[in-house]
Amino acid sequence: MRRAVLTAASTCSLVVLLLALKPHHTAAVSALGGTPPSGTAPSPTRSEPAASGSHPVSGTYTGDPVDTRYGTVQVAATVQGGKLTDVKVVQVPSGSGRDQQITAYAVPRLTQEALTAHSAHIDAVSGASYTSQGYIQSLQSALDKAGV
Repeated sequence: MRRAVLTAASTCSLVVLLLALKPHHTAAVSALGGTPPSGTAPSPTRSEPAASGSHPVSGTYTGDPVDTRYGTVQVAATVQGGKLTDVKVVQVPSGSGRDQQITAYAVPRLTQEALTAHSAHIDAVSGASYTSQGYIQSLQSALDKAGV
């Protein structure tokens, strides 16, 4: 009987310890290969919204940077004829190997879904909820600037 109680107490303690353990994440943010460095944005960039009542102006609009738990997410949206035609990543979380892994998995899926929907009304990627929310918010900011 004593052995069963000791085993149960040890198991519970181990489970609590494992659940309390949090991986260490650095706040450093750098761009992944193929994207511009974090201080630059694709050009030409327009930051003023399109005039009310007029057709959206074609161009590339940089969304606001969105701070997430794992780093900053920022995208630039290219709009032509009032439709979203391209999304480029300006900043993504990449402070650790796990951040890079999640970003490499999630960003292409988010981009494809946004291009298919021609909007920021897209589903988050499972396992990358913080990155997904940052991506969606930044994309919506860029589309707001474009007047779309």
